[in-house]
Amino acid sequence: MSTLTKPNHIGRKISRIRELRDMKQEALAQALGTSQQTVSAIENSETIDEEKLKAIAEVLGVSVEGIKNFSEEAVLNIIGNTYNDSNVVNGNAYSCNFNPLDKMVELFERLVLAEKEKVEYLEKLLKGK
Repeated sequence: MSTLTKPNHIGRKISRIRELRDMKQEALAQALGTSQQTVSAIENSETIDEEKLKAIAEVLGVSVEGIKNFSEEAVLNIIGNTYNDSNVVNGNAYSCNFNPLDKMVELFERLVLAEKEKVEYLEKLLKGK
């Protein structure tokens, strides 16, 4: 196992969160008022300026810190350790008092609602032109 730390590639984190939100690059681009090519370039960038990051975080429905600190490995470790009825995470006693699948369903429902609201908002914008 390598002791080297992975670089904090903010673009990959944005891409993964966007994918988890079941959002296409085109939808993110439209919400940001930019092109799909620009979103692709952002997702391939290791760094991004704070203003763009704030705008992206708002569209994705997460905090800037949520993007910066996103770790898919941590998410998978928590789900794996709680779903398999393990009560120890990193040597510490840990008891999960919720069903991870219920949380995933709740997240999915929130994402669907957010997507509906986004569509309504975009339709209002188009009607206003």
